[in-house]
Amino acid sequence: MMQHIFRRGTNEEKPVFLLLHGTGGTEQDLLSLAEIVDPEASVLSVRGNVLENGMPRFFKRLAEGVFDEEDLVFRTKELKDFLAQAAKDYQFDPLNVIAIGYSNGANIAASLLFHYADALKGAILHHPMVPLRDIPMPDLTGIDVWIGAGANDPICPKEESVELQKLLEEAGASVEIHWEHAGHQLTMEEVKAAKAWYEQSL
Repeated sequence: MMQHIFRRGTNEEKPVFLLLHGTGGTEQDLLSLAEIVDPEASVLSVRGNVLENGMPRFFKRLAEGVFDEEDLVFRTKELKDFLAQAAKDYQFDPLNVIAIGYSNGANIAASLLFHYADALKGAILHHPMVPLRDIPMPDLTGIDVWIGAGANDPICPKEESVELQKLLEEAGASVEIHWEHAGHQLTMEEVKAAKAWYEQSL
C-alpha cells in the first residue's frame, strides 16, 4: 500500500489527478497546485515508498540523474497496482486519471507511460527526465502530455526534455513542451501554463 490522500471532487466527470511529489516531498505538496489546475477534479495524492536519507522518493537512484532502473520498473508496477486498487476502493474510473508530477514524481509518471498504455489518460510533467531508454513503448495514441521544462535547469538538461518529448510522440502521444527560465523550481507561471493547456486539451 502507498500512503496517500484521496479527495473527491465536486464534478465526477472530471479526471482524477494523480499527484506525485518531488524528492523529499509528501502527499501534501501538490494539493494546492491541483486546486489551481482544476478545483472540481478529484485528487489522489501519493507518497513515494522509497527513502533516500530520510527523503521520500518514488524509486531509488544511484546518483543525481542516474536511476536504479530495476527499482524504477518495480516501483512503476507498484504504483500501477496501487492505482487499480484505489480506483476500486474510491470508485473512480481508472481510465480517467491524469498524473501531475514534479521532478522525481514526473519521472515515475513518465515511467507509467513508458510501460502501460492504459495507466494514464494524460500527464502534466514538471521537470521530468527520460525514465528508461531502449525499451519497447506501448501505443500511446490519444494520450495528451504536457512537459514543463527549464531552459537552464541544472538537474534536468534541456536535451532530456526534448528527448522525452520525441520518445512519447514516437509512441503516438500528443506532447506539448513549455519552457521556463527559472532552473529546476516550479513557478506559478509554469503552473498557469499547465492549467491553460489542460483546459484546452482535456
